[in-house]
Amino acid sequence: MATDAEMAVRAAEDFRIVRLVVNGEARSGLAEPRTLLVDFIRHELGLTGTHVGCEHGVCGACTVRLNGHLIRSCITFAVQVEGQEIETVEGLAPGADLHPIQEAYQEAHALQCGFCTPGLLLATQSLLEENPAPSDAEIREYLAGNICRCTGYTNIVRAVQIAAAKL
Repeated sequence: MATDAEMAVRAAEDFRIVRLVVNGEARSGLAEPRTLLVDFIRHELGLTGTHVGCEHGVCGACTVRLNGHLIRSCITFAVQVEGQEIETVEGLAPGADLHPIQEAYQEAHALQCGFCTPGLLLATQSLLEENPAPSDAEIREYLAGNICRCTGYTNIVRAVQIAAAKL
């Protein structure tokens, strides 16, 4: 992470200081105006749970929560989130213990390669906050923006059902 002096020099070179709250912690870093939020999160903040997939906002691998709402960080500029709150998958269960949603995905074998998992976990969290007892159809519709090429979704739907029962 850059020191304050380094940030001041780089900021003068067409970089912007971006201050935000990430997973409940005040953070800051430098970003060019064109830097995508996913790259800022991964490279400037060192949180690599948010993945870069399609880079067009359609696969869901880069999903984070901005002020409690799901967004695609691959189509959002880092400077756009100045002063706001971001939640990444790392914030789902700080520490060694798993969040009940993560436990449910593990129990249901709802992941294989894991590339889509961070986005699916955050989408599941949002779904269950909005609808604590969703039907299979509601789960499938809500998670439709998150593409998984490994599991076939049956186990993912089951994981959401298990998580709903746990929460």
